[in-house]
Amino acid sequence: MISQTTRYGFGVTLAMPYEEATRRTREALAAEGFGVLTEIDVAATLKKKLDVDFRPYVILGACNPPLAHRALSAERDIGLLLPCNVIVYAGDAEGTSVVAAMDPVEALSLTGRTDIAELASEVKARLHRALASLETAR
Repeated sequence: MISQTTRYGFGVTLAMPYEEATRRTREALAAEGFGVLTEIDVAATLKKKLDVDFRPYVILGACNPPLAHRALSAERDIGLLLPCNVIVYAGDAEGTSVVAAMDPVEALSLTGRTDIAELASEVKARLHRALASLETAR
């Protein structure tokens, strides 16, 4: 079940291993028109830079080009709030994973522009559908 995990994000815990959750997340994002522009392997970065071990954890920078174009056309500097970050990490229980997305309504509210609210809601709905599809995928 998708839940608001923080004031700025929502997510779901899945009964599937990290690698499968990461693959399926990419597929679910693509089905909603998002491409992954950036990928940060947090565990590998922390190991390389700090020599510390960390659970498998990736940050995916997801972008829906038509929606990003609308946002950038409305306000050029809105790129500071893009792309939409989606995280996937190994859950506390073995064989589980957590997938969460930033809440674009919260993030884009930083602009103070009410004309962007509809766009933010559309992005949120697409991200929500992507995460919901992961719960039913088997």
